[in-house]
Amino acid sequence: MTAFNIGFAIFPNLTQLDFTGPLQVLNRLPESKMHIVAKSLEPVPSDCGLSLVPTTTFKDCCPLDLICVPGGGIGVAEAMKDLETVDFVRKQAVGARYITSVCTGAFLLGVAGLLRGRRATTHWAYTDLLTLVGATFEKARVVKDGNVFTAGGVSSGIDFALHIVAEIAGKETAQAIQLGIEYDPAPPFTTGHPDRAPASVKTLAFNRNAKPREAYLAVLQP
Repeated sequence: MTAFNIGFAIFPNLTQLDFTGPLQVLNRLPESKMHIVAKSLEPVPSDCGLSLVPTTTFKDCCPLDLICVPGGGIGVAEAMKDLETVDFVRKQAVGARYITSVCTGAFLLGVAGLLRGRRATTHWAYTDLLTLVGATFEKARVVKDGNVFTAGGVSSGIDFALHIVAEIAGKETAQAIQLGIEYDPAPPFTTGHPDRAPASVKTLAFNRNAKPREAYLAVLQP
C-alpha cells in the first residue's frame, strides 16, 4: 500500500507546538509517512529556542497528500516574504488531498492564493486580517472548507489533526489516538478563548501580538 505522505512546511521562528502537536497525532495515522520540509537540512530555530531538524528540502520533497503550515508570529511575517517558501506551499497544494494550517500559518496559505473565497480561521488576535487574503473568518476552533482545513491558535492544532484522522481513517481510529496521547484537557483556567477571558487578560494577550500584527500588515498592505 502506498504511504499517505504528510508534510509540514517549517521556517525560522515558527511556534513549535503548532507543528509538534499535529505531528504527534498524524504520525499515528496508519500507513502514513511524515516529512518535515524546509529550505535546507539545517536545524530550524523555533520561537521558544527549540531547534527542529528537517527530513527533506523544498526542492527534494515528494508530492504530498497533506500539507500543513504551522504559524508563528514574526516567523510567519518573514516566511510570507520568502518566495521559495510561498512557492513550495503553492505548488504542493496543487496535488494535495488536504491543504491545512495551524494558527497564523493560515496567512502563508493566504499569500499563496489558497484561501481566496474560503471560510477559514486563525489565532484569535489575527482573525480580522483574514479578509486581506480573500478569506472569510468563521468562528470555530477548526474550519473545513472543501479540502482546506484551518485551525485556530497553537493548541488547536491537536484538535485539527484528530479531525483529519477521523476523516481519513474513521472516528474510532481518531479516538484511539486521542486516548493514546491522553488528550483530555482540564486547564486550570477558563481563559483559553477570548469570549471567556476577562478584558484585562485579553488586552494583555492581544498586546503581546501587537508587533507581529504590524509585521503582517506590512506584508499584506504594503
